[in-house]
Amino acid sequence: MTPAVQTTTAVPASHAVQRILSTSMRVQQPQSTGDLVSLAMGEPDFDTPLQIREAANRALAEGHTHYAPLLGEPVLREALAGKLSVLAGHAVQSADVLVTQGGTAALSAAILGLVNPGDKVVIPDPTYSLYSDLISMAGGVCVPIPLGTDLHWDLEALGRALVGAKLFVFCNPSNPTGIVHTQVELEALGGLLAGTDTLVLSDEAYSDLVYTPEPFTSALQVDSLRGRTIYCQTFSKSYAMTGWRVGYLWGPPEVIAAAARVHGTFNGSVNTASQLAALTALRTADPDVRRMHAAYTRRRELMIDGLADIEGLHASSPEGAFYLFPRYDAGLTAVELCAHLRGAGVAVRPGSEFGKHGEHHVRLSYAASEEHIREGVRRLGEAFARL
Repeated sequence: MTPAVQTTTAVPASHAVQRILSTSMRVQQPQSTGDLVSLAMGEPDFDTPLQIREAANRALAEGHTHYAPLLGEPVLREALAGKLSVLAGHAVQSADVLVTQGGTAALSAAILGLVNPGDKVVIPDPTYSLYSDLISMAGGVCVPIPLGTDLHWDLEALGRALVGAKLFVFCNPSNPTGIVHTQVELEALGGLLAGTDTLVLSDEAYSDLVYTPEPFTSALQVDSLRGRTIYCQTFSKSYAMTGWRVGYLWGPPEVIAAAARVHGTFNGSVNTASQLAALTALRTADPDVRRMHAAYTRRRELMIDGLADIEGLHASSPEGAFYLFPRYDAGLTAVELCAHLRGAGVAVRPGSEFGKHGEHHVRLSYAASEEHIREGVRRLGEAFARL
């Protein structure tokens, strides 16, 4: 009997995946080794505060191991509505709060719930690279707008780009630049959008990590952006809860309803133990946030001082988050430079990962120990000296 001949048929990825692959600038970092100092990580190196972990343990011991409501546990949504009411200066209804699988799922639900094929979506360039991937997945037309030389918005260019846009997506404070958009900038954005239907998606994941003399201004506090802002937040950065995957969205009710449909389809509900841990973070962890902020402040100064001595590297002073985005003079692409730096035992992220205009920059994170910052900066200096 002749054995059957097995054939392999190539199965193409969906058009949505192919769109992402054709446009994405995200770089897969090689696995770190024992001798590699990483200044590339985008997450706190602190452990989640003890009382938050204990709250999750209690929740599991009490049997909170079943499906949670798709929109989130009512007690957490009520607490978030209270926090947002204070921030926005008016009553926020818990019915319009969606608890998500981290900030990533919140962004995904908002963009996929709003953007149709062909819709114009404007983003800064450089910015967090997930935005463009999600816009590509939805079939939207992504329009990146270069930042000014100070890494803040070029308001004139932004105003031209926003004509006819469905959505403007930005993060504040910014990943990767570390800048903080001021109240004046946000009010100017509101002026640019006056009389239009353009929505704003404000990703404020790093809002507790600001180092400017002026207090941080949320898009929710700007009257000219009221009614058009979708607010995205996460417990990951402020509370060192990256692995817990708890985020949330708030905005116009019809937008949140659409986002909830997407999130329920893709992700389902966030587990109850993590939500109750997040509730404990809201209620008890302000002192922990201040403690971590003080540590980041010291680390920020340590990194700025160290980079000042490296010839060919030009670092601006970061205003928020835990990143520096220095420009360099070497005649290498950002990806090539990162490979060179890895050879010297230090990992950073290429600026081109965050947009075409991030080329000839690298992103450095000071969410690392002071010892690693000192050693990483020392290795950077040696690597640049060899260029």
